[in-house]
Amino acid sequence: MCDFMYQTFVLLIFITCVTIVVNTQDIIEPTNVNIFNMEGRIEVFSTRDKNWLPNTRVLIDGGEYVAFLRSDGSFVVNGLPSGSFVVEVSNPSFIFEAARVDITSKGKIRARRVNYLQPNVVKTLPYPLEFRERGKANYFQAREQWRITDFLFNPMVLTMILPLLLIMVLPKLLNTADPDTQKEMQSQMNALNAKQNMPDMSEMITNLFSGGKKPTKPKAVTKRK
Repeated sequence: MCDFMYQTFVLLIFITCVTIVVNTQDIIEPTNVNIFNMEGRIEVFSTRDKNWLPNTRVLIDGGEYVAFLRSDGSFVVNGLPSGSFVVEVSNPSFIFEAARVDITSKGKIRARRVNYLQPNVVKTLPYPLEFRERGKANYFQAREQWRITDFLFNPMVLTMILPLLLIMVLPKLLNTADPDTQKEMQSQMNALNAKQNMPDMSEMITNLFSGGKKPTKPKAVTKRK
C-alpha cells in the first residue's frame, strides 16, 4: 500500500513537471519572431568637448526604445520588429532633425526624412543613420534693448524731421545748381504766375452761355427836348 502511494505521488510530480514544461514552451514560442537592429552615428561639429555624449539619448517612437551612445558617437538599437519607426535624438544643448526608418519583414532597412504634412513624399537618407546638430537649443528669448534707430524711425519723429530737412536742404541744392537750370526754373515759375496766362473765370462763363459771342453793350438813348 505504501509503495502504491509512493508511485502515485511520483507519477503526479512527473505529470506536473511535464505540464509546466509544455506550457512554458507554448509561451516562449510565439516570441520567436524576426527581430532586427538599427545602427547610426551622431556628430556635433560646433564643439570639441565630448560632454554632450552622456546627455544624449536616441528615442524610437517617443521613447518606446531607447539607445545610448558609445564614445565615438555611434549607437545600436536591438530587438526591433519589422515596421516603421520615428527616430529622434534628445539632447538638452543641441537640436537634431528626426528621421523615419522602415524595416521590412525580410530585414531591408530604408531611412527617410520625417514629413508630417506630406507623408507620401519620400526623401531618402543614408543608412546607417547620420545625425548632425542643426543648431543650439535656445530656451530664452533675448531681452529687447533700446537703440537709436528705434527713435529715428519713429513715425512721429519722421513727420517732424523730414519736412525740416527738405526746408534746409532744397534751397542749398537750388543755389548750387547750374545757372542755366536756375534761369529755366525761374522762367517756368514766371509763366505759371503770369496773370495774362490765367483766364478770367467770368469771361469763360460768359462765353460758355453766349455761344462764344461777345456780349454787346446797350447804346445809350438820348432824349429829345
